[in-house]
Amino acid sequence: MKKIKILCSILLMLQCPFLIAQNLKEKSRIIVIGAHPDDCDNEAGATAALLSSMGHNVKFVAVTNGDAGHQTMKGKELAARRYLETQEVAKRLGVTYDVLDNHDGALLPTLEVRLQIIKKIREWNADVVIAPRPNDYHPDHRYTGVLVQDAAYMVEVPNVAPESPALRKTPVFLYAEDHFQRPNPFRPDIVVDVTTTFSKKIAAFDAHISQFYEWMPWIGRYEKEVPAGKDERLQWLMKLYDRPIKKNIREAMVKWYGASKAAQAKHAEAFEICEYGAQPSEAEIRRLFPMLIK
Repeated sequence: MKKIKILCSILLMLQCPFLIAQNLKEKSRIIVIGAHPDDCDNEAGATAALLSSMGHNVKFVAVTNGDAGHQTMKGKELAARRYLETQEVAKRLGVTYDVLDNHDGALLPTLEVRLQIIKKIREWNADVVIAPRPNDYHPDHRYTGVLVQDAAYMVEVPNVAPESPALRKTPVFLYAEDHFQRPNPFRPDIVVDVTTTFSKKIAAFDAHISQFYEWMPWIGRYEKEVPAGKDERLQWLMKLYDRPIKKNIREAMVKWYGASKAAQAKHAEAFEICEYGAQPSEAEIRRLFPMLIK
């Protein structure tokens, strides 16, 4: 009996590296790219929190430093404040958060910025890239969408940004949900039930004090509605963003969760598959987003 136990222990030890490698291989690597140091949180904050809690690797990248998004602060002082806010978000969501040093409100789809994005995608060895669609009210959002589209093929070309090794795989590129209808409406190809992590998304918003309690209320003409107390602010923010799931989004959830689970969901984040990257099968999508279970 003792010899059998020893033999079993040896076999288990021999299998461990394989099991560990297999487990690590199954972990998705997701990079979310937004124009400003709060956009990633809005695009996929709850999905990122859910993936992170499952052991997957998520990086947020803000393409600009946010140095124009405030009514009383600006420049380096504002950019420094907003960077610190992103690092607090990183702690709350379990992600890493990078901020590129491009000026807010002045972003253009230049080769220089495209190369920055190519390098970020390569360095993260991304399986999935999430970004805005290139149709939006804000030029920085639009151009971020264009920049990521322009990077989609180039991440695999060795002679482009040669100081950063080219990917030997084609990532899946996804658009985050928006409400714009022209030239074409958003299509919810993938829908994630984020009921359990919606509060974490709101906690991420709460970390962006300069934006969710100062700048956006001011530019939106509702600054007088912002409560003074910390707890009251968080509850106010929760209520402000507690919006019902759109009919087409809930209908699209059925494919991924079944009718019963889709009907019970309270919050969701949806994504459209971009035609420029890999075109994943349903099985591949479920592997990359393992929370999609009927």
